[in-house]
Amino acid sequence: MPEASQGPIVVIDDEKIILEVTSMVLRKHGFSVVTADSAEKGLALIEREVPILALLDYMMPVMDGMTALRAIRERFPDTYVIMFTGKGNEEIAVELMKAGASDYILKPFNNHDLIERIENVLRIRRIELHNRELRQERERLLGEIETWNRELERRVEQKTRELERAHDEIVQGEKLVALGHLSAGMAHEIRNPLNSISLFGQVLRTRLSGDSELSGYVDKILKEVDRIDDSLVNLLNASKRPRYELKLVNLQDIVARALESVKERLAAQHVELEYVVATAPPPMLADPREFEQIFSNLVANALYEMKEGGRLGIKIWHDGISAFVVVSDTGRGIPKENQSQIFDPFFTTKEKGTGFGLSVVLRIVKSYGGRISLESSPGQGSVFKIELPLE
Repeated sequence: MPEASQGPIVVIDDEKIILEVTSMVLRKHGFSVVTADSAEKGLALIEREVPILALLDYMMPVMDGMTALRAIRERFPDTYVIMFTGKGNEEIAVELMKAGASDYILKPFNNHDLIERIENVLRIRRIELHNRELRQERERLLGEIETWNRELERRVEQKTRELERAHDEIVQGEKLVALGHLSAGMAHEIRNPLNSISLFGQVLRTRLSGDSELSGYVDKILKEVDRIDDSLVNLLNASKRPRYELKLVNLQDIVARALESVKERLAAQHVELEYVVATAPPPMLADPREFEQIFSNLVANALYEMKEGGRLGIKIWHDGISAFVVVSDTGRGIPKENQSQIFDPFFTTKEKGTGFGLSVVLRIVKSYGGRISLESSPGQGSVFKIELPLE
């Protein structure tokens, strides 16, 4: 029979004649049989042989059949049990079935009836084990589906973030292009009258050299002219790349120079510096002044947010393809509603600010084919991550 290759049948009975007769009948029908004359030996035999079925006597000395039945069902659930009993009443039958017996046979038994009962229990065993395998397979498949769903959700979320970032970069690029056209036109239209104002102001100052009060007014006019011209220069720098000179530069040296220029300010504001070069990027072809402008602006913004102390973090590393710089602070953070505007020209939250600092940073980073991103929460500080291709 199919079960014969899966394990033997163990017969446990303290009557030698029962062991002999049962073994002979079972072997005649093709079963492999092992026997034990006590419950203790039977449990040890089951542990070693892993039988498919146990024929167990109800009445035995030391450990009775009911105790042995409970132990078998608890420790060896794949071994089914048929009980031998000389007491054929319903109360015992119910007790045996509740304890986990698959069937019970009254002594003395008929050989044909014994084989029929065994085959019936083994048939039930096959069905139940198969059903258990199906349930396990179902749970496994449901687990795989759940894993796939989580992975799909993760990928959709990741792609959504990438699309949002790509869209933001496109919008930022379009803003820079529009600003370039606008600033070029403004510079032309505004600088012509500014030059005239400046020229007439200088003439007036010469004519009024003897009147200190009126000369002072002229000086204020010329100063305001210069301030307007500086704003135009900043606007042009934010949208259009000025003259530049490419050299091989070390990114960590550029950052170190930017930090050196604010050393006294760090100490005065009690700001702790955490500067880490995890892996030094190879030399990069860039304009040193442009690179230094990136980090000077980011560090200046960070220090502005930490007037009463904090921690400024800068970390540099590379992966062989790109160089990465992370600039973090423990300042007030940037509100969510402002984060989409921080790179826009003229946008600033400072009391006295032009709103050109981060616009220039964005323009420089993009001119090198790089990316800059922000992570910030109110009260949690801000983190700017810059990625610059090494090629």
